[in-house]
Amino acid sequence: MRGLVLAAALTLSGCASQPDPRPEPPPPGLLSGRVWVSADEGTPMGEMRIFLADGTLVLDSCWETYRLSKWERDGEDRIRWEEDGQPIGAKILALNETELHLELELVSNIVQKRYRAAEVPFVCPDMPR
Repeated sequence: MRGLVLAAALTLSGCASQPDPRPEPPPPGLLSGRVWVSADEGTPMGEMRIFLADGTLVLDSCWETYRLSKWERDGEDRIRWEEDGQPIGAKILALNETELHLELELVSNIVQKRYRAAEVPFVCPDMPR
């Protein structure tokens, strides 16, 4: 009986050492206070997102007028905001000092977007007239 208890304890202790399969949630301070520019090919030049700590999201690019929206965290690895009256949910797939990878839940589909921390200085090129 004693051997059976010891075997069970060893088996259970082996289970306890298994790593948690869930990824660590991103640290909250990494997202806000940085200028994130698109790292995806085919996106407008200078497309950027700035998540301010007060809940303001600045969306801009070299080709469009800027937009201000409200944003908020929606769980450990989720954020959300509104564009043109439509709610946008996003799962944070990766976040560190230099990279932001989002999975956007749009009205008609799911799109992955990659951003990198902006390099300073940066100036948008002259627009063709």
